[in-house]
Amino acid sequence: MAKTKTVYICNVCASESLQWFGKCPTCDTYGSLEEQVINPNNNVGASFSRAGWQSKTRNNSQRETEAKPRASVKFSDITEEEQPRIESGYHELDRVLGGGIVPGSLVLIGGDPGIGKSTLLLQTANQLSLRLPRILYVSAEESGQQIKLRATRLQVGALHHQPQESEQHKQNGNGKKTTENGTGKAQTIASQPNLYVMPETDLEEILKELESLKPQVAIIDSIQTLHFSSITSAPGSVSQVRECTSALMQVAKRESITLFIVGHVTKEGAIAGPRVLEHLVDTVLYFEGDRYASHRLLRSVKNRFGATHEIGIFEMVDHGLVEVSNPSELFLSSRDEQAPGTATIVSCEGTRSIVVELQALVSPTSYTSPRRSTTGVDYNRLQQILAVLEKRVGIPLSKLDAYMASAGGLGVEEPAADLGMAIALVASFRDRVVDPRTVLIGEIGLGGQVRLVSQMELRLKEAAKLGFRRAIVPKGQTYPSDLGLDIVTVGRVIDAIVVAIPNNQQPVTDPEEEMEG
Repeated sequence: MAKTKTVYICNVCASESLQWFGKCPTCDTYGSLEEQVINPNNNVGASFSRAGWQSKTRNNSQRETEAKPRASVKFSDITEEEQPRIESGYHELDRVLGGGIVPGSLVLIGGDPGIGKSTLLLQTANQLSLRLPRILYVSAEESGQQIKLRATRLQVGALHHQPQESEQHKQNGNGKKTTENGTGKAQTIASQPNLYVMPETDLEEILKELESLKPQVAIIDSIQTLHFSSITSAPGSVSQVRECTSALMQVAKRESITLFIVGHVTKEGAIAGPRVLEHLVDTVLYFEGDRYASHRLLRSVKNRFGATHEIGIFEMVDHGLVEVSNPSELFLSSRDEQAPGTATIVSCEGTRSIVVELQALVSPTSYTSPRRSTTGVDYNRLQQILAVLEKRVGIPLSKLDAYMASAGGLGVEEPAADLGMAIALVASFRDRVVDPRTVLIGEIGLGGQVRLVSQMELRLKEAAKLGFRRAIVPKGQTYPSDLGLDIVTVGRVIDAIVVAIPNNQQPVTDPEEEMEG
């Protein structure tokens, strides 16, 4: 009888080593090697990944047919047949997925604990069960009673606050218009007849149910809690996650079942488990949000069937998640109450443009080293812009505290926000108010020049739609003149400061009045 063998597997790249290293010799990740005991007599896991799950209900003729090698075909002979997508019932989710759910695809969703991943998927399962005959929700973390309680609390999910649906979303497969449940009455999640729930952690039982029920969409919550009995390692280990995902992928592709897979994340925010997990699936989504804010961002970082870096925006309310139809209004404060140090930019996430307000505060420091703090913007870009303003414009900011934040906590990391950040800092330093009807778009170079950014027309259209009157943008490009915007082009950051903050403007706060107070 062969002896068991101990190996060390990297939980990032899944490489194996016979001894432990502090740093993975393959991917150079520190502390990523985990011990695993392998039994040579139990080779089910190896054959499992090579041949895939073979259903016991299959007859021999089916197996022989599947075992035959598939001949290659000429690329020019492949017909272009557009595969119809499944509407999820949520415009924001459909946007992130590239226009809807692709049958037979694998979608991995990661996010911090409590951010709303299970809520989003349970509400999506409810919406899909209104259109499709069989939806399976597999929960390895909750019992059936617990899922029922959560579904009852969610009631009808985001239906009460859902924006107006398009005609395409209002029609069912027969071309007839329907309401939320297809019968003219709102229906709760807990009473959906087409929604099946399976509290299970055993992968083999889940695979049997998938092949028996043949749902159009199945949700696995979560992949780190599933286990394959023939693998000796604990659930969530590298081999368990890899083999479970591989088996689910093979069944999903063969039976054309769309799988939504929930993945845990590490303390750094990356999806836990081997990197091969993200390579196996078709789409990787991250559900993000500040625990102190109500809005949630669904971000696409990989999508074989659509654009990457697309975002969908939701808001968490008492009865679940609701869609945000106009995200720009969410990240803009009242324009009638502008304070010194605020500037408005237009940020782009994928194919969506969002108008965001940036807020800056520059004040004397009480420390030996001035403080720098950011919320929603890149800390290193703040440091860079402060250095450019001092060196190229002559504004003494090196001995002052500087704080920068985006309204609503939306993460803005693209260089197009540089010009807005610079103007907000100067406005706070001079105690001036930037015209609330002005947007600023542009990247700032180290020499103080204002550089062009991508998708300028899309950004300007969004600003014009929200009623802005003026846009300060970089030189070197022809801009549309039919948007109703007064477009001012600048070549250097000092020119933008002169345009955005006129010298004849009086400070908002009189320093003498402050001293008297």
